[in-house]
Amino acid sequence: MTGQDWMEKDFYAALGVPKDADDAAIKKAYRKLARKYHPDQNQGDASAEAKFKEIGEAYAVLSDPKEREQYDAIRAMAGGGARFSAGPGGAGGAGFEDVFGGMFGGVGGPGGTRVRYSTGGQGAGGFEDILGSMFGGGAAGQQFGGPRPRAGADLAAATTLPFRQAVEGSTVTFTVDGRTVTTRIPPGVRDGQKIRLRGKGRPGTAGGPDGDLVVTVHVTPHPVFSLDGDNLRITVPVTFPEAALGATIAVPTLDGSTVKVKVPAGTPSGRTLRVRGRGVKTAKSTGDLLVTVQVAVPQKLSKAAREAVETFAAETAGQDVRADLVRQAAE
Repeated sequence: MTGQDWMEKDFYAALGVPKDADDAAIKKAYRKLARKYHPDQNQGDASAEAKFKEIGEAYAVLSDPKEREQYDAIRAMAGGGARFSAGPGGAGGAGFEDVFGGMFGGVGGPGGTRVRYSTGGQGAGGFEDILGSMFGGGAAGQQFGGPRPRAGADLAAATTLPFRQAVEGSTVTFTVDGRTVTTRIPPGVRDGQKIRLRGKGRPGTAGGPDGDLVVTVHVTPHPVFSLDGDNLRITVPVTFPEAALGATIAVPTLDGSTVKVKVPAGTPSGRTLRVRGRGVKTAKSTGDLLVTVQVAVPQKLSKAAREAVETFAAETAGQDVRADLVRQAAE
């Protein structure tokens, strides 16, 4: 970006913040606008894409303290966007050379040497050369060691994965700053997790490193399974006889098959049984399938079934299943 661009573009207005806005306010404004005008949310909208690039350009400058200081200085000298004049100023105003002469120690009085700059003409350096000598860029900047390398800005993106793809891993593609970025999301990613892709952000300048792309992953809930670290959780209903007498039941797995699980006799509702190796498979480990037993209570009973339950109730009438609860509540 040229110095003239900085004079003509109002980055504060682009982000909708005052000139004295702090870093937090600038970042907040950028994030809000980036979400609003992101190409993924405005596909085919050229004006939204242009606005997205504009706010990205503004944030890249205002989020860097040194670049913001230089930008403010150039805008102040240019009167907030007007071009410098190469000749003497009007009534009561200094010319272009007077401004820079004052900055670099030149004086116009006796005994002093006025520093003069040419803004055009064959063989003469233009305004960019002047800015280069001031801030380390352009031809003059090359003479004094060249521009300072700057790291590229980090960029943000988001994606939503179905639960199965989140567990198994998935390849996703983003459009960022007009570029297409394809990456692999590792197995077992959780809802809201952020993944940093090194070097996939905005390019660095003058040999500086490229920024990163930070991807926030949203995971669509599954009606049966849930993630617990590298483990998969599932709640399985069992009948009272299965829980009381014990049984071997078929439990569904995420790949569409089933696994046999033994329910020990006397298993209470809410107990969790573990099936080794049927959870999330990552490069480092494999999780388990955690099966939580839930005793199902029938809503309607036949006459024979009711009589059987009443017989059971009579046989177990002396048992107080809440005795420990009452005792612990009194402690």
